[in-house]
Parts: sequence; C-alpha cells; structure tokens
Amino acid sequence: MTKEVLLSLRGLQFDAVSMDGDKIETILPAEYYKRNDSHYVIYDEAVEGFGEGTKNILKFKNHSLDLTKKGLVNVHMIFEENKKNMTNYSTPYGDILIGIDAKSVNYQEEENRIVVDVDYALEVNYEHFADCSIKVDIRSKDGEGFALRSESKTPLQATGYQTCSAAEQRGI
Repeated sequence: MTKEVLLSLRGLQFDAVSMDGDKIETILPAEYYKRNDSHYVIYDEAVEGFGEGTKNILKFKNHSLDLTKKGLVNVHMIFEENKKNMTNYSTPYGDILIGIDAKSVNYQEEENRIVVDVDYALEVNYEHFADCSIKVDIRSKDGEGFALRSESKTPLQATGYQTCSAAEQRGI
C-alpha cells in the first residue's frame, strides 16, 4: 500500500422508526501508514458553511477501529467488537453523548487495497438511535480498480460530511 491513497467512506443507518436506511458516501484523498500492527489513515474533512475543517485519524487493527476528529468537530469514537463505548461528540451546535455498541469490526487486506466493515448500534443520550454500518475502502492512489461512481447526493453529502452523522443533520 502506498502512502497516498483514496478513501471511500460508506455508511448506512437504520433508525428505530423506519426501515429505510440513510446512505452516505464520501471519497477523499488521504495518507496511509502502518505502525506496530495498526493501520492509520489521515484525512481532512470540510463542512459547508464553516471556514474551519476537521482533521480525522482512523486507526484499525483486528476487531477494533478508532476514529479521532479534531477541529470543527471533536470526538474520539472507539468501535471494539462486542463492546459498548461512550463518548462526547462536540459540534459547533453543542455536545452530544453517544454510545457505540460494535457488533462486528473486520478488515481484509490486499496489496493495494484494504476494506474495513463495521456494524454497530448508535445511542444518543443513553437511548438507541439507529443501527449503522460503515464500509471503509482504502486504495492506493495509483493502483488499479478505483472508480468514482456517480450517485445522487444531497448538497450536504457532496461536501464530504462524515458517515453516520444523521443525528447532527436531524438537529439532535
């Protein structure tokens, strides 16, 4: 895997009321490296309407994924298989207490590609909010097989707004 990569983040969220899932997909340039059996992906995220962005660090290894955001949004989310973790999600609109109950965290590694799949339940203020899944697809920037697909997106999704942030979009 090269240092310069393209990162695809795909999320699907099912809320408790409807069976229709909210889909979000973002493709961004990123940097990749591996240290002490852990994989790291670093990328910047811009949010429409704000001058400041957010620096993101994904760290993953067997059965766990950490996402740290610093900047406009601040959070350290830990997805550990079969464990529930609580964290404070700080946004420009205020803080949200979220719980992450990861059902599965798996990754597959190839020479020029790594795919991470996470299934989890999301809680907001100690109440179940949604069942979610995240697919992280990391490919060498100069590798074969990476194609940008055209899908209809809302203006908010087109800005690269982060996976499973529907709680913020709904004003929670």
